[in-house]
Amino acid sequence: MGKDFQHENPLNWKWGIIYFNKSDSRVLVPKRNKILGWTFNFAHPISYIVMALIIGAVVLLRTLNK
Repeated sequence: MGKDFQHENPLNWKWGIIYFNKSDSRVLVPKRNKILGWTFNFAHPISYIVMALIIGAVVLLRTLNK
């Protein structure tokens, strides 16, 4: 059971697409439909740091290529 049981709980999915579970220590979790890939656990603070780094890298690369 464990983390996969928490993952399947619909109360941990906001609007059916955003995973938010404070008791799940994983930063990346499989999407509800596992064939579609992975998503962030937005209850984990590191997920926001990783997203900011990704967005920052994209912005930096865009400005360097102009």
